[in-house]
Amino acid sequence: MIVMIVYAVGKQHVSPCPMPARFATDIAYFMTPPDTDEQRLPAGEYRIRLSDAMQWMDSGVLTLVSPLDATHATEVELTEDQERFMHWLIEHNVEHVRLA
Repeated sequence: MIVMIVYAVGKQHVSPCPMPARFATDIAYFMTPPDTDEQRLPAGEYRIRLSDAMQWMDSGVLTLVSPLDATHATEVELTEDQERFMHWLIEHNVEHVRLA
């Protein structure tokens, strides 16, 4: 069931990407941490580096690092929905999104 919409911020010509509700938590895996000199984004907005999206799409996996143990990482296969999201980002050259 699609209950969340992802919008490309600053690209009104790009059709939104519908996603399942669980994507509200998945987005944290993909967001690019802000640089120290970057302004914080409003709540519900995220930056995702296009080069990272391309890497995840090429490999089909996402590397997760535990906040409790940074020495151990786990590779997790992308879901179909996550792959569709990566494809949408790459196809439309999107690096700034808003969830609604």
